[in-house]
Amino acid sequence: MNKNIKLAVAGAVLALSASANAGIIIPAGDWTLDIGGNVNTFVTQTRKSGSATVVGGYAGFLGSNSTGEKSQSDITTGLLPNYLSVSGTTRQNDLDVGFTISINPGSATTQGGRQSSHQENRQAFLTFGDKSWGSIKLGKDLGVFAGTAILNDMTLLGVGSGAGGLGSLGNTTTLGGIGAGFIYADWKAQAAYTSPNFSGFQFTVAATQGWNTIDNAGVLNSLATTGRSGSAPAVEGQISFTGSGFKLWSSGIVQKINIGAGQVSLDDDRAQAADIGANVSLGDFGLTGYAYKGEGIGTTIQFMDAYTVAGKQRKSDGGYLQATYALPSKTKVGIAYGVSNLDRNATEVTTDLFKESERVTVGAYHPLTKHLNLVAEYNDTSVQNQAGAENKARTVSLGGILFF
Repeated sequence: MNKNIKLAVAGAVLALSASANAGIIIPAGDWTLDIGGNVNTFVTQTRKSGSATVVGGYAGFLGSNSTGEKSQSDITTGLLPNYLSVSGTTRQNDLDVGFTISINPGSATTQGGRQSSHQENRQAFLTFGDKSWGSIKLGKDLGVFAGTAILNDMTLLGVGSGAGGLGSLGNTTTLGGIGAGFIYADWKAQAAYTSPNFSGFQFTVAATQGWNTIDNAGVLNSLATTGRSGSAPAVEGQISFTGSGFKLWSSGIVQKINIGAGQVSLDDDRAQAADIGANVSLGDFGLTGYAYKGEGIGTTIQFMDAYTVAGKQRKSDGGYLQATYALPSKTKVGIAYGVSNLDRNATEVTTDLFKESERVTVGAYHPLTKHLNLVAEYNDTSVQNQAGAENKARTVSLGGILFF
């Protein structure tokens, strides 16, 4: 199983229930091929309440609930998409050389039984290096900033939030804890260097494709630029230390923004964010804590609602706490609380703009077999606008996820 599939499984396993395992290994001449991935589907029931107008940010992914109480049912993929990945590794000229390519279809269908058009190709990269000096990655893969935050989210094996909005649109995934505890790392074209493991200490630094600012159903409130953004690549990095039963990490991103879509010139404005996290395992208990803060980074998705229409930065912050416990039956139960905030710029008076999302997730994850997990979750999310008016979405989800 390729590195990021293993990381996703291992991250979920750290707080949950499966066992990280290799995929289907095939010797092929000088190469060793690894075919792996997962298939998952969940039945979800979401009840929404509230009549507040909350524009942009996380609220735009929950679906409309401005007409009062609403109930919605979906059968959809969870936070992890369905995943089919092919990796290859070999040793040539004193270098470890490898590649990974993946496809990621969702479970949702449109009327008439047609597959949703939301198919992704999240990974396409090559690597080369040696344990003595590290490794280099070229291609598309999980972003560095906030990447470890999502890999430790317990809803990787489940649904979390977003089923009542994204699921009905046929998207490949739900939100899990994205936008209510951390910003999505996303999948980025990059050139990255990762150091050797120095007795538990390791670091990564990467140049990633600069991105444009975007809005989420809030064009009158936020600056949306066109095309790729930034006069130079973004710079992302992470340092981490792993010891017996714990891991500490911190990551960050810096990117210049300079495209104003004819509305405003940002003149190489600098957006930046940083985070810090810890994961601790004590016998059958697991605990994760995480926090982030940014300027011009936006909320939920990087650079979403990050700037006013006049090109002024907004600040954002948030984090999550998560605790799990393994029962004698090997079922793991967990509870998580997450929050994300978006501040108005001092020049703004808008009240409808998204301000805060809070999430509480309670889950049970049972390993029916070595590869198959049954999952039950309850997720309670609230969103507020800058005036404090609130909407809520409560989701119950039942389903399963199979790793191979």
